[in-house]
Amino acid sequence: MEISWAILENIMPLLWWGISALAILLAITFLIQILLYRRLNRRMKRFESSSLILQTFMSGHKLDTLLQECIQKLTHQEQEFNKINTKLSQVEAKLRVGVDRVELLRFRAFENVGSDLSFAFALLNQEGNGVVLSSIHNREESRVYAKPITEGMSTYSLTGEEKEVIDRAMRGQKI
Repeated sequence: MEISWAILENIMPLLWWGISALAILLAITFLIQILLYRRLNRRMKRFESSSLILQTFMSGHKLDTLLQECIQKLTHQEQEFNKINTKLSQVEAKLRVGVDRVELLRFRAFENVGSDLSFAFALLNQEGNGVVLSSIHNREESRVYAKPITEGMSTYSLTGEEKEVIDRAMRGQKI
């Protein structure tokens, strides 16, 4: 079926037909916008209520409050960690200079002595500084010698037993 423009022109001018069609399209567009706006509002309300549910936990705390508490606790823990780290550095410095490597070697200095009554005793720190004590025992007397040790060496001559006990002490675990 073909609509003749002439018939429509007789009823109303074509310009008014165009304006009428545009008005109807505008009305339909306006109704669609209203429907979409209402649908958007309903979804926004649902989203707000669901995000409120997501932000509130069983304990009744909100997510932002919990995050703030966690940040404060983390900041406090970092400060405590720094204090502990400082104290640990001080303890390690004291430990390096304190005697922590001790070795004892008993030996028989003379053949006429019945047992291993002589000894070499090394007291060293982490750097190998300290002292080696030696005791030479025989039937009539006992003598004790002390020799300073610096980095595992001494400016005094060392016996084989003293060198051995210093070497053993130097092999200990370092910090």
